[in-house]
Amino acid sequence: MPTAELERVAVAILEAARSAGATTAEADVSQAVGQSVTVRQGEVETIAYNRDKGISLTVYVGQRRGQASTADFGDASLRATVDKAIAIARYTAEDPCAGLADPARLARAWPDLDLFHPWALPVDEAIALGREAERAALAVDARLTNSDGATVARGESEFVYANTNGFLGGYRGSRHHIDCSVIGEDAGGMQRDYWFTASRVPGELLPAAEVGRIAGERTARRLGARKLGTLTCPVLFEAPEAADLIGAFVHAASGGSLYRKASFVLDTLGQAVFAPVVSIREEPHLPRARGSAPFDAEGVATAARDVVRDGILQGYFLGSYSARKLGLETTGNAGGAHNLVVAHGDDDLPALLRRMGRGLLVTEQLGQGVNLVTGDFSRGAAGFWVEDGAIAHPVEEITIAGNLKDMFRDIVAIGRDVDRRGSRHVGSVLVGRMTIAGH
Repeated sequence: MPTAELERVAVAILEAARSAGATTAEADVSQAVGQSVTVRQGEVETIAYNRDKGISLTVYVGQRRGQASTADFGDASLRATVDKAIAIARYTAEDPCAGLADPARLARAWPDLDLFHPWALPVDEAIALGREAERAALAVDARLTNSDGATVARGESEFVYANTNGFLGGYRGSRHHIDCSVIGEDAGGMQRDYWFTASRVPGELLPAAEVGRIAGERTARRLGARKLGTLTCPVLFEAPEAADLIGAFVHAASGGSLYRKASFVLDTLGQAVFAPVVSIREEPHLPRARGSAPFDAEGVATAARDVVRDGILQGYFLGSYSARKLGLETTGNAGGAHNLVVAHGDDDLPALLRRMGRGLLVTEQLGQGVNLVTGDFSRGAAGFWVEDGAIAHPVEEITIAGNLKDMFRDIVAIGRDVDRRGSRHVGSVLVGRMTIAGH
């Protein structure tokens, strides 16, 4: 379905909503296609195709809000969706913060961020890539005896957002990945690890064999893992795990958490939330990046900004509704944060290990033990014990604990080994002191 057809549907449902009594309305019309192939032990385990489409309509009758959705683009379905949304709005309480984004903040023109790169990947080639990744992983070490499989997936999507304040816009995007997970076994037990590559651009993916090799090496090095006793020491979060720390900050600094007073960073604008070595910029217009967007989910124009500068919080992540609840202005983050780029130093991971000297390198975290209200942090973890600046042995079945307010202010260094596969671009993060509990 071409973009023009999505636009036609969006305009049609908004016109129907106005005719049915909506004061204002907004609609999101989207479609997506994808293919995913998983190979395990050299055999094809699954082949999945998806072709999805949908319409989400939000209407406002005065300051009463109603929302309904459908996957059927037929005229009768559009009318029924409008009727449902209007009916819901008429029975909801008035909310003085409800409504469309300020028209003055809507994007009027936007750059092409180069987000759409379809991958013409036949199923047999996807199967071959999956086998190649798995083969390379298992070849790393004779102790790698089993596989959770290798998956090769491609996806394309497109959406149009429109509202009755005159905004009509959308764009296409793509997202592809190859991942591999294998299992190793020795006298000490079984271990599992994985690796993946992801990009909007097929040509920027790591070769399948390299993904497999890294997955195999990461699994093999975990064999012989030991437990630790309870102690306090520095903790170095490997870059992919450090992205989770930034994610916890984003959740706490987002509008919903703030206006519900369920955030440990409530009322901290202009204050030191992180150590002075930490600066975070939101960069929504990076070409080809995972979190790039010319406008947010309400059509508000996005723009680069400092979120944290030298440890001091400069801004929250707000859409129009949460901004009104807080008496602030939207930051163009309806729908979430965009690319967050964390400034880093000159040290690579080995240099950070040397700097840490003695402590824990975390390469996997388990569980959800983060309390965004208090900042309390306690998660299962695995990784490596470090002595004299070098990895001594793998460790497992431990818990790392602290409080994010203290952890953020105790960040000693951020590495230049930046993981850019997602929307949080951060290197490995060294925290000066945490509690480690053995099991």
